[in-house]
Amino acid sequence: VQLVESGGGLVQSGGSLRLSCAASGFTFRRYAMSWFRQAPRKERELVATITSNGGSTNYADSVQGRFTVSRDNAKNTVYLQMNSLKLEDTAVYYCSRKTAWGSHDYWGQGTQITVSS
Repeated sequence: VQLVESGGGLVQSGGSLRLSCAASGFTFRRYAMSWFRQAPRKERELVATITSNGGSTNYADSVQGRFTVSRDNAKNTVYLQMNSLKLEDTAVYYCSRKTAWGSHDYWGQGTQITVSS
């Protein structure tokens, strides 16, 4: 199993970025996928989850209405569109595979998002 995030970088407050996570080594369409983030000196936070067929999504309250998770099962890729970025969105963002039991068993290496004022 391999998960590779891309699309991170430096953006001004109020700006937008789209993250991608390319998956390989497993049957992607059978798994829900999640995005997490971890800011310095903070616990890892679940940001968004999307079901295996993309029919349902869930978001943390902190990003609801600003972030959108989506997936393309033909491309084995999950995305995170981030709009109206805030300083507090600065973190390393990880994609992860969600198991049928609700835990997350594989993680990408992470991509840094830095929001500046």
